[in-house]
Amino acid sequence: MWIPVQINENSAEPLYHQIETQLRSLIISGVITEGTLLPSIREFAGELKCSVITVRRVYQDLENEGLLRTRQGTGTFVSNVGDAAMAEYKHEAVRKALEGAVDVGKSVQCGQEELTRIFLEIVENKYREQQ
Repeated sequence: MWIPVQINENSAEPLYHQIETQLRSLIISGVITEGTLLPSIREFAGELKCSVITVRRVYQDLENEGLLRTRQGTGTFVSNVGDAAMAEYKHEAVRKALEGAVDVGKSVQCGQEELTRIFLEIVENKYREQQ
């Protein structure tokens, strides 16, 4: 199975984090559904042109979170993530991203009102683009 993960080699973000974040999002959003067999660690590393150790770490981290399960001799599958857990993962992902954005805003001396205005403007533009 091909998994739509894109690596940016010019990013300061570590490769494993780029892969893990994208794979988590694909699972949480339902793009990759419960029971889906993921590529083997070697196969996925080959597709991404990265180390087997990097993919192994991603799979282990996501398995520890309960998003993946590995069966010896069979492979790695997407776990059954209930609706409540799915909502919690989504909420946490958005919260982390917004906290990071607020930290950046504060570091460049943006006030609360200015950050709120910028946020609302971005939300309006993004949802307008979907229509």
